[in-house]
Amino acid sequence: MQEGKNIRVGIGFATGRKSFKKVLKTYIYNWKEYHPEDAKKVEINLLVAYDLKYSNTKSTDYTSLSPTLLQYIDNTFFIGSEFINREVKFLINNNIINQKEAKWFFGSGYAAKRNSVLYTAIKNDIDYLLFLDDDEYPMAVTKTHDTAIWSGQHVLQTHLNFIKNADITNGYHCGYISPIPFIEFNSTLTETDFRIFIEAISNDIVTWDSVKNVINNGGVTYADTGVLVENTAKDVQEVNHSKFISGANLCINLTDPQRVNAFYNPPGARGEDTFLSTCLSDKKVIRVPCYTFHDGFSTYRHLLDGVLPINLKYITADTDKIINRFYRACIGWVRYKPLLLYITKRDSYEKDITEMRNMLESVLPKVCAYFNKKDFMKILNELDYYSKNVKKHYIEFLETQRIWSKICEFLSSDKTDSKPA
Repeated sequence: MQEGKNIRVGIGFATGRKSFKKVLKTYIYNWKEYHPEDAKKVEINLLVAYDLKYSNTKSTDYTSLSPTLLQYIDNTFFIGSEFINREVKFLINNNIINQKEAKWFFGSGYAAKRNSVLYTAIKNDIDYLLFLDDDEYPMAVTKTHDTAIWSGQHVLQTHLNFIKNADITNGYHCGYISPIPFIEFNSTLTETDFRIFIEAISNDIVTWDSVKNVINNGGVTYADTGVLVENTAKDVQEVNHSKFISGANLCINLTDPQRVNAFYNPPGARGEDTFLSTCLSDKKVIRVPCYTFHDGFSTYRHLLDGVLPINLKYITADTDKIINRFYRACIGWVRYKPLLLYITKRDSYEKDITEMRNMLESVLPKVCAYFNKKDFMKILNELDYYSKNVKKHYIEFLETQRIWSKICEFLSSDKTDSKPA
């Protein structure tokens, strides 16, 4: 970037909750409070890809922002179906993509929403795009003598400190980042049984030791005081052809669009951040020292009103809401693991899938009995379906990257002509 040029930063949400506005306000005020002088050199652009079906909302739930907040935002882009249809028509008319490719790239699912944000950001000359989640707040929580200690986190500023020299910067997460509740092991479900279950459906970055620690803390992940005190960044190392990142507290350098990869997830699955991780071998990815608190069970929304609890509640598997959330997460994991194995461990794919199926067959009846939910047996059906379709999903994964490459080349070649009529 040229010296003296204003930095154009995008704050991106892929959301289906109107409560994102309260989260946005916190980040914007946090940024304004950090350093007013720097704030004058940074142009804030808001990009919101919204889903009206997720929680039965209407478009104005996203587009109606208070004038007080808007005075700190330079540009807003609200990405709904009408917006996408217009852009698809524009790209097709310019012979960049066809209708089938448009459906793959801009269709339904979490990856498509994130891709629409990426596309809009690059098209509008945004330099850096920070993805935030609507249930993550700019604060860290640690634990001292059974007491929760809270600290504010300068998320946007921390990413800006490092992103110029990286392709991607990714912060840390604390709070209820895991859907796994507190589990009191017994003869119905032993610790060994549950370890086999988690190892069968999780990815390489999830270790049993880390899961066990979260369970023992009642489902809470506390911030590492070393990260907070040292305040240093670290390169993300490659593990099994992946530089693992998360989908939020995530900043992407857009100054060279040719170095930007698209998101992908198999139909009906999640894992869009995991599949992006498999595309980053030649990219510089940095873990930066800022936390966000993940309110995964929507228990602590009053944190944004200044209510700081002394103790964080244990998430126990004693309600249908908690059990169903864990069940849905398990379904999501098992839906994307076949493709992840196919991408990262092709030579041993069949062997790994067979081993995964055997592990699940041995423990799923015990999981069903412990949670009193027979639906957990459906995990085997999901595994069979997604493993049988893994080659199809792999082709879609490659096609998504190819389509994105064509779009980026077009947007980079002539910015002035890339505006819709």
